Amino acid sequence: MINVHGGGELTPLLINDADQRQKYSTEAESMPKVLLNSSALANVVMLGAGYFTPLTGFMNQSDCLKVCESMTTDQGLFWPIPVMNCVHDARNLSVGQKIALCDPHQPDHPVIAIQTLEAIETFSESEMHAMAESIFATGDSEHPGVANFLQQGRYCLSGPCQVLNLSYFENEFPDTFRTAGQIRQEIEQRGWQTVVAFQTRNPMHRAHEALCKMAQQQLGADGILVHMLLGKLKPGDIPAKVRDAAIRKMVECYFPDNTVMIAGYGFDMLYAGPREAVLHAIFRQNCGCTHLIVGRDHAGVGDYYGPFDAQEIFSTQVPAGALDIEIFNADHTAYSKKLNKVVMMRDAPDHTMDDYVLVSGTKMREILSNGKALPLEIARPEVAAIIAQYYQQENNS
Repeated sequence: MINVHGGGELTPLLINDADQRQKYSTEAESMPKVLLNSSALANVVMLGAGYFTPLTGFMNQSDCLKVCESMTTDQGLFWPIPVMNCVHDARNLSVGQKIALCDPHQPDHPVIAIQTLEAIETFSESEMHAMAESIFATGDSEHPGVANFLQQGRYCLSGPCQVLNLSYFENEFPDTFRTAGQIRQEIEQRGWQTVVAFQTRNPMHRAHEALCKMAQQQLGADGILVHMLLGKLKPGDIPAKVRDAAIRKMVECYFPDNTVMIAGYGFDMLYAGPREAVLHAIFRQNCGCTHLIVGRDHAGVGDYYGPFDAQEIFSTQVPAGALDIEIFNADHTAYSKKLNKVVMMRDAPDHTMDDYVLVSGTKMREILSNGKALPLEIARPEVAAIIAQYYQQENNS
């Protein structure tokens, strides 16, 4: 199977031994408590679940700045986006302490991890803005990722973590949430050698379905990992449980048996476009996938990125040998009225724009919000019914 990022072993930070976990939980009761922001909580979950292999905790100031500048840590590890735990107030904390990190998304804010503080450092306001510019390719505070990033505190708490649980994801999504190790194990059990990953934060419309099938066919892949984000999105996006149900229905009805694995991971959408696409590649390499589909406007939002910036970064900024996973570059996919099927536009040179039924997650949401049915060219009827029911409930509430 493909190597994990960094070339070593998968390093999930979750404490699996129940007695050891109870011991740490008891010790955490007397530790200083730090309530995480949503981004830091997501980082803890990804550290615990092995997706952030080979990281052992939160980055220090120097690593954060260097990752933003050159996509490498001080030790030379290739990494595209800093993994930070930033707070607004660090007055009661000191270097060498162990602190209890608390979950902002669960009632009573239970402890999710213990962090050993190796450093407490302060980012200047100009450093925060410079990092945001590097990560998101814009400093515009209207960009949802920039806004979230700049709302963090400026005190950087770095050091290793011991993760005690994976927040609400295992309980709320028992059939879908999987760690990187669990996905690798299932790939091995299925006997898959070539595995193509599809990242999604939306229900899958017909163009997504066709794109996965095209990639599988062209790569000769044994299987597809449909890997959905289960964490925080922006307002207006469809909730994870609805997306999960819609994706499962599509796979059940329109893909052959034992060709698709459906899984989810507990991370917040950053909307960082090209840099987030690189981070997505690391996640999928750690899961055991050999290829990642990167399509039009991957991880983008609004008009902040060019349609294929997320593909170009792999050839212009990712050093040779930095990643083992390969990228499947996809063109815009759309339903062809001429051919009565979904095609990649680059494969239909005789078409004009009038020959296509163009679809997007945004267009789907707009149609459904107005109480209209999705055309068959956009969504499978079984999938459309699940999404329409959600919007009917929203409109009636």
